[in-house]
Amino acid sequence: MSHLSNVWFSVTPLQVASGHGCWVTTTDGEEYLDFAAGIAVNSTGHAHPKVAKAIADQAQRFIHAQVNVFKHDLLEPLAAKLAELTPAGIDTFFFANSGAEITEASIKLAKQATKRPNVVVFSGSFHGRTHLAMAMTTSKTVYRAGHAPLPSGIFVAPYPDPLAADQDAEVAAALHGFDHLLKAMSAPDETAAVILEPVLGEGGYVPAPPAFIHGLVERCRQHGILFIADEVQSGFGRTGKMFAVEHYGIEPDIICMAKGIASGFPFAALGTRRELDDRWPTGSHGGTYGGNSMGCAAALATIEIMSDPAFLENVNARGEQLQAGIRELQAEHEVIAQVRGLGLMVGTEFTDPARVAAITKHCLEEGRLILMNAGTYGRTLRWMPPLVVTEGEIDLALAAFSAALKATA
Repeated sequence: MSHLSNVWFSVTPLQVASGHGCWVTTTDGEEYLDFAAGIAVNSTGHAHPKVAKAIADQAQRFIHAQVNVFKHDLLEPLAAKLAELTPAGIDTFFFANSGAEITEASIKLAKQATKRPNVVVFSGSFHGRTHLAMAMTTSKTVYRAGHAPLPSGIFVAPYPDPLAADQDAEVAAALHGFDHLLKAMSAPDETAAVILEPVLGEGGYVPAPPAFIHGLVERCRQHGILFIADEVQSGFGRTGKMFAVEHYGIEPDIICMAKGIASGFPFAALGTRRELDDRWPTGSHGGTYGGNSMGCAAALATIEIMSDPAFLENVNARGEQLQAGIRELQAEHEVIAQVRGLGLMVGTEFTDPARVAAITKHCLEEGRLILMNAGTYGRTLRWMPPLVVTEGEIDLALAAFSAALKATA
């Protein structure tokens, strides 16, 4: 009898004992190539020696030094390092444990700073599973069903369909939908913030079209609405740049960070401008474990590893290799509707969701390759290997994928 809750869904039935780099080893001694990476979390791979040592060394000094009681000596160094890495203007940081906590914190800050009640999200979004974050999540009903009533003040605007034949018209229609929302549902002076994933995560690994994201930022500036970039999944090198917004040349008012920030140690950060943070009343937000000393150590070690120019060069090279390999297979298999993504945040959309399920099953059982799906209809296979993945490991994954395409045809 298991004493674990059944509320967790399972991607695989594997019982793992250890991990190293892009590989996990089961309790039976079998090895699998992990292209799920803790859902884009294990950015430097499993048990990177520098990260593991940083955590172990810090545990000898403090496991937990509660930030309201006293400030440990890694808080300011991490904040200073993040100020160097994040977009211009972001210079002040709040720490928590998870992406959902940080997206909720971003909304609390936006409401305090603007004194406005409402928030705009976008179709296909995923911002977390706590109640407010769940209300902001529109990628799948399973994340929301049975939990109503959800918090109010959340309005959903359209997101461009990546499969639309005329992308210019699609972007124009989505921006018109946003303008209509401000006229019909939440007036600009009632709208505190827009929160957007620069690359939809659970929504299908869909990069925002540049004209769309620039149009949104322009409208936010016009109306005094804060622009929040949810980089929980896309941040920390995943897209080939430290943050996805760098691909667009935009500067968010607030940026949400988690997942890859600490190579798998539970850690998250909110970045904003000092003048906005000064409008957040002292004591109005917090958390027992925020800024945990071992998490700070893991984040600093992760950033040190990623700061080597060769690190992001590898992300971009492997992303290009992966997309090129999938596109070669697309020419042979009409079931692949689109290949898209930035860096190692790559989506392969299929015309048939059943095929995606069959392929992931075959890859696991025959290719010993772990993959996951995404998208409202489950039609997208998402590729999110550790960012330290090698050329040879990409080749292995492509070979397993090719075999699965043929076997499930």
